[in-house]
Amino acid sequence: MTEKTTKSNQNQGFELTHQTRADNLKISFRIGMAKKVYFAFHYEDVAELRANVVRKHNFTKGVELAGYYDYSIWEESKKTSDIALKRLINGELENTSVTAVLIGSQTYARRWVRYELMKSVERGNRVLGIHINSIKGKDQKTKTLGPDPLDHLGLQISDNGKRGRPTVWDGQKWVFYSDLDAFEINEQPIATRGNNYQLSHWYKTYDWVANDGFNNFSSWID
Repeated sequence: MTEKTTKSNQNQGFELTHQTRADNLKISFRIGMAKKVYFAFHYEDVAELRANVVRKHNFTKGVELAGYYDYSIWEESKKTSDIALKRLINGELENTSVTAVLIGSQTYARRWVRYELMKSVERGNRVLGIHINSIKGKDQKTKTLGPDPLDHLGLQISDNGKRGRPTVWDGQKWVFYSDLDAFEINEQPIATRGNNYQLSHWYKTYDWVANDGFNNFSSWID
């Protein structure tokens, strides 16, 4: 597998923004008024209350002002078969146009977070990352920012530029992702074909505190 692991696209001579790249990868869904957002997260961050600060801020501001409706599922991997859980995730994603991954310390390594992200890319959702370790937990302390899942997942572009095969960084090298097969994408530039790119090449990550997510979240998902 040819590796392309850098976020920068300067070596390829591209001058595309993250959002332009994302729109060029898959046709993003557009809906009027408030977006329907699927939140992917690790349950440790729910227990520590950080994830709910982001997920529930629309109740504080009001749905229209916050700019989204919340579509999320509670992880049931210990009680549900792999096939059933995939079906559950797929069904919930069908109602959404945006997927936001809430990034804690171990989010990047969670199997079902990875699936939620890859499936979101396949179906054309707008995808973004949000660091939440900068939010005070129930102990009123913050943490060092966790690894970005969008840096640890990728797509290998087919030789004709029309398909992407999901990949994952195993800590030493890029390997093919086993929970989802290759899928169709918008035709990619010749220079990208046959290469592997991190999802962060197309999708952007923010910090909830540093980038004022409370007031800016609605603009992040536009």
